[in-house]
Amino acid sequence: MTMYYNEMVDGGRVREPYAMLSDWIEAMPAEIRQMKQAEAEALFRRIGITFAVYGEGGDPDRLIPFDMMPRVFLQSEWRRLERGIKQRARALNAFLRDVYGRGEIVRAGRIPARLVYQNAAYEKAVVGFVPPRGVFSHIVGIDIVRTGRDEFYVLEDNCRTPSGVSYMLENREIMMRMFPALFRNNCIEPVDQYPELLRRTLASVAPAKCDGPPTVVILTPGHYNSAYYEHSFLANLMGIELVEGSDLFVDGGFVYMRTTQGPKRVDVIYRRIDDQFLDPLCFRRDSMLGVPGLMDVYRSGGVSIASAPGAGVADDKAVYTFVPEMIRFYLGEEPILRNVQTWTLWKDEDYRYVMANLKDLVVKEVHGSGGYGMLIGPCATQAEIEAFALRIQADPGNYIAQPVLALSTSPTFVDEGVAPRHVDLRPFCLCGDRIELVPGGLTRVALREGSLVVNSSQGGGVKDTWILSE
Repeated sequence: MTMYYNEMVDGGRVREPYAMLSDWIEAMPAEIRQMKQAEAEALFRRIGITFAVYGEGGDPDRLIPFDMMPRVFLQSEWRRLERGIKQRARALNAFLRDVYGRGEIVRAGRIPARLVYQNAAYEKAVVGFVPPRGVFSHIVGIDIVRTGRDEFYVLEDNCRTPSGVSYMLENREIMMRMFPALFRNNCIEPVDQYPELLRRTLASVAPAKCDGPPTVVILTPGHYNSAYYEHSFLANLMGIELVEGSDLFVDGGFVYMRTTQGPKRVDVIYRRIDDQFLDPLCFRRDSMLGVPGLMDVYRSGGVSIASAPGAGVADDKAVYTFVPEMIRFYLGEEPILRNVQTWTLWKDEDYRYVMANLKDLVVKEVHGSGGYGMLIGPCATQAEIEAFALRIQADPGNYIAQPVLALSTSPTFVDEGVAPRHVDLRPFCLCGDRIELVPGGLTRVALREGSLVVNSSQGGGVKDTWILSE
C-alpha cells in the first residue's frame, strides 16, 4: 500500500503550520461549514469565476470547486521553494536566449539538437532576436509536488501563458471575507501585490523605441477562451486595456490600439494567445485572433510581447528532463529543486522499459496540458492501456513517462467532514528587470478520493495557499 505524506499530521501529531487550524476545524459545526461553503460558491458565481470546458455537452462555463481549508507552508519551507523557483526561471530564460542565438548548450552536447531545433514550439521567426532585457519568458509557472517533509519536485514548467493566478488572488479574497478572524489571529503573507508586480514587470521590458511611460495591454482570444475570466480580471486589477486582435493594428513600424479618442500606441503586449495565432502574416494564415504585421514590429523593436514567441520550446516535456543540466551549464549551480524521474521515449532503452511497464507509469504527450493526452497506468483499464500503447508506437518521440508519484495530501473539507486529498502547487515567477514572486501560489486539489489528477477540467478544485510570516 502506497504511503502518502500528510501535510497536516506527521507521526500522529499535528504539524506546526496547521496547529492554529486544528482548533478552527474542531470548533466549526457541520451546518456552519455547509453554510460557508454555499456562501463561497455564491461569491464565485456572482464574481464570475468560471472556467470553460467545450465538447462535453451542457453549459461549458463551470464553477471551479473551492475548498475552504487552506494549505499552509512555513516561512522556511517557502524560502527554499522561492530560491529554487527563481533559479529555474533564470536558467530557462538563459536557455531561450542561447537556443535562439549561438546554441552553446547544443554545441556542448548537453542537449540533443533535434529536441530543440525540430521542436514544434521552436519559432524560427525569432532566431537571432534578443528581446528587451534578454527575457523570453516573463511569467513562469512552475508546477511543484511534495512527497515528504523536505521532498519537493518540479513536475513541469510553464513558460508561455500559465493560467490560474486569478484563482490564487480570488481564493485569498474570499477567505478573508468569510473568515476575517483567521487572518487577524495569524501572520499570513499577502498576495494582493501580484497585479502591481505584474504591471511593473511588463513595463520594465518596454522596447527600446518606447519614448515615455509604456502602454501595456492584455491580448485575449475573446470570451470563448477557457481563461477569459482571468484575462479580464488581471486587466481590471492592473488598470490596463483588455484587447482582441481586431482592436490592434500596425502602422509605420508600431502597434496601435483603436480607442474612442483615436489610435493609441501600444508598447507591451501581454499575450494570452498561442504563437500560431499571433500574426497571420508570419504564422497561421487563417488566424483571426492576431494582428497582421505584429512580428515585423516586434523584431524591429517597436513593441514587446510577453511571453516572447518561441518561449514554449523551454517547457516541452522532453526538454524538461534537461533543465537541471541547464542550471549547471548557465548558472554553474546545482539544482535546488529536483526533477521527477522521466523516461523519454525517443530513446530505445526508455521506450522498451515504458512499453513493458505501462500499467505502473504515467505517460504524457510532450505538448499535452490540462490533464488531457495522458495515461495514468494504475487507474487505467487494460483496454485503455492497449489503445494508448498503439498511440505511443505510432510516434514514440511525442511521449514521456514518469513514475506515479506519492503526492502529499492536504486536509480538505468533504461531505463527511475533513479528509486528506492530493495537492500540487503552481507559484508564478515574474521576470523583467528583476525576478520576483509573491509568497504563495495556486494550490490545486484532487477532490475525488484516491485521485491524483488535480486539473480543474478533470474534476479538481482549488485552495488558498498560506505562507506563514516569521
